[in-house]
Amino acid sequence: MRKFLVICFLTVVTLAYADNSKLSPDLQAASAKNVVVLIQYNHAPEPRDFQNLSNLLGTVVKDLPLVNGVVADIPRANIIALSNRADVKYISLDRPHHASGGHSAQDAINAYAAWQSGYTGKGIGVALIDSGVFKHPDLRGGVHNSSRVVYSQSFVSGRSSTDDQYGHGTHVAGLIAGDGASSTGPKYSRTFEGVAPDANIINLRVLDENGEGTDSAVIAAIAQAINLKPLFNIRVINLSLGRGVFESYKLDPVCQAVEAAWKHGIVVVVAAGNDGRFKPTDGYGTINSPGNDPYVITVGATKPLTPSRTGDLMASYSSKGPTALDHIAKPDVVAPGNMLVSLEAPNSTLYDGYPGNRVLYSYYVNGGSSAYSSTYFTLSGTSMATGLVSGVIADLLQKSPELKPDQVKARLMKTAWKSLPVFSSIFVPTAETTYTDQDDVFTVGAGYVDVEAALADADVATETAMSPTANYDRKTGNVYLTPSASAVWNTSPEWNFRTVWGTSQFVHSNSAMWGAYAVWGNSAIWGNSAMWKNSGMWGNNDAWGSDTIWSDSAMWGSSIEAGEPN
Repeated sequence: MRKFLVICFLTVVTLAYADNSKLSPDLQAASAKNVVVLIQYNHAPEPRDFQNLSNLLGTVVKDLPLVNGVVADIPRANIIALSNRADVKYISLDRPHHASGGHSAQDAINAYAAWQSGYTGKGIGVALIDSGVFKHPDLRGGVHNSSRVVYSQSFVSGRSSTDDQYGHGTHVAGLIAGDGASSTGPKYSRTFEGVAPDANIINLRVLDENGEGTDSAVIAAIAQAINLKPLFNIRVINLSLGRGVFESYKLDPVCQAVEAAWKHGIVVVVAAGNDGRFKPTDGYGTINSPGNDPYVITVGATKPLTPSRTGDLMASYSSKGPTALDHIAKPDVVAPGNMLVSLEAPNSTLYDGYPGNRVLYSYYVNGGSSAYSSTYFTLSGTSMATGLVSGVIADLLQKSPELKPDQVKARLMKTAWKSLPVFSSIFVPTAETTYTDQDDVFTVGAGYVDVEAALADADVATETAMSPTANYDRKTGNVYLTPSASAVWNTSPEWNFRTVWGTSQFVHSNSAMWGAYAVWGNSAIWGNSAMWKNSGMWGNNDAWGSDTIWSDSAMWGSSIEAGEPN
């Protein structure tokens, strides 16, 4: 869905520093007198570390023990002295995050097969790290009809409310766990139900009324999800948000946080991002962080054009791999994300700003008159697809609670449906551009999530399911996938590349990406690229300004092409 991002226009002033390996690229370019930074140490911060910060006129804003770090406000002039400390691992800005964001998509992913078998996510806790959750009647149904939002906490600075003032988190919560109570009965023509309608939601608010948040808020929420895991049986974290990639996932503090959750037995599901139309790379290399981490399940979006999946296409805005800097093959799977109907949060920013997205009741019993619902809303984006996949995992874990995160990921990838069209395209009049997608590993991953197939499969991975690295052979123009030494891929016929990725593992070498665009060199995606710094995509360029890509986007109102952003 449409993104809201705090854009900071900075004068580029490079820090005079002999070794900048401990400083993130955006921090090196910062020009403010004081900066709010996230400091990762090589160990848990000790009193001497806090004293050193104080000596450098730094003030600790927040502790982040999950990543051995703190958030601090410190004079920019003292950053060099701080980074020279041997116990400091890496320093980055406390960056902004944004929400990554019809018809019902349950048919396309075969959700009904799970429900008919009695798997509805019952007993599974899903930690929703988002903009909050409205007290919606479709999220009741707990003990004595109590709310299934069993815990709420805000990590938004200066905001104690956990209500959804933006309208994004409630929509995602409905896709995960809405039970359709407000659209069930004789006066409704359709019931809008989440994939895991008996799952519990743990509401961890990190985005404000504009859909904006920070690295530190997201990390703190992840840490709380780990703490609350035994109390609420939290088995899934849903992150329908993200930001640009500034460094390797091995240093990115949010990536380190999601890996910690993964290693604590929580499946982390992350939106790929909505930058699939980025030029000049046809959207390749645009996966957002922390979706660039090889452990997590990164989800792209399809356009569910028919009740079954056979006619579905990729959404042209869905971000594509390989990831910046590390070249990890992403997304891992795709799911419906375009024009999805789910729960709305009345009086929120999205609800008030886009009245055309409120869902019409088809008819009333008393005369058949129509009116706007105060219950459901339509949104598009990889955020929505991510919510569906989290619901799928809740169903799977209800059936097989012994599965570990890597086994869940491997199962979903292996059983994904792999027959999406080889090519699809859409002409967007407002942009006067045709966007084309091809069915390759960096667009569709291992394929379209299939609940029925995942529930029926009995193969259990015994190694990690880390996403492989993509390698480009300049001589042949071919791209190869190289699995981690600890990964299950290619260890047996059940887990070989063709079984898991199908024909999508083969990238069409004659495409524009592998030719003149030099994606694998010093292009706008890799290294010192403009895309992930304060130009290109994340500065004042047309993707975030008045450009037609997002200005009158169809995601927010009426549109051609089933509501895809134009």
